[in-house]
Amino acid sequence: MDTRQSPAGTLLREWRRRRRLSQLDLSLLADTSARHLSYLETGRSRPSQAMLLRLSAALDIPLRERNTLLLAAGYAPAYQESSLDDAYIASIRAALETMLAAHEPYPAVVVDRLWNVLEGNRAMAVLMDGVPPHLLEPRPNVFRLALHPEGLAARLSNLSEVRELFLRRLLRQVNATGDADLRALYEEVSRYPVPEGGDRSGDGPPHRPSPIQVPLRFRTPFGELAMFSTMATFGAPADVTLSELAIELFYPLDDFTAGTLRALAGAQSSAG
Repeated sequence: MDTRQSPAGTLLREWRRRRRLSQLDLSLLADTSARHLSYLETGRSRPSQAMLLRLSAALDIPLRERNTLLLAAGYAPAYQESSLDDAYIASIRAALETMLAAHEPYPAVVVDRLWNVLEGNRAMAVLMDGVPPHLLEPRPNVFRLALHPEGLAARLSNLSEVRELFLRRLLRQVNATGDADLRALYEEVSRYPVPEGGDRSGDGPPHRPSPIQVPLRFRTPFGELAMFSTMATFGAPADVTLSELAIELFYPLDDFTAGTLRALAGAQSSAG
């Protein structure tokens, strides 16, 4: 059968090639035969729902795309896609809010698969200060905020390093997921011009050695703040929305940054 008559088989082949696996490699991972996998990819055999889920797990396909694969084969989606406002996911939202608040006085955000900021703690104000409204509506996006010449890019003292790191990270995610929306985001932000005077990494004394290869160095009215971040995700998610959530936690890289963030948090508390 022509592969154009087997959309599920075509998708399987695309994901296998994206993961750089041979049919034999994948058949071993999914506990099936290379011949059977070949028949599935060409449409000579119709895959069962269980086989599609097993192959999806072996290929580490995102849950959203697993549903797409199931639909292409004529099956119902296996994974629910919730809203954070649903009662079904209320406990998750409460956990996110607890994590964000507990991380203060350091910044933290919750992002979706497209790096849109869904929630942020009060400490994010130091990074958002001065960002124009058009970059904050309808939701801020991490890559637009970081790389747009009217966003944080103008305040990053090591913009060239950060820009290279962010674009490389985003392109790696595009290639791993095949997500068309992420591809569009990459094409957009990679075309942003570098703001004039936005990178002063060669000015002034050299920075102290850092255990982080590319820290974020922000110029602020309080002095230069140096931070690094870590990402946290939920283990073994069974919901599309939950599988695509990530929490980015920022930490100070030096005593000056830590002290400044604590002082700003104290001032916020006094004012509130």
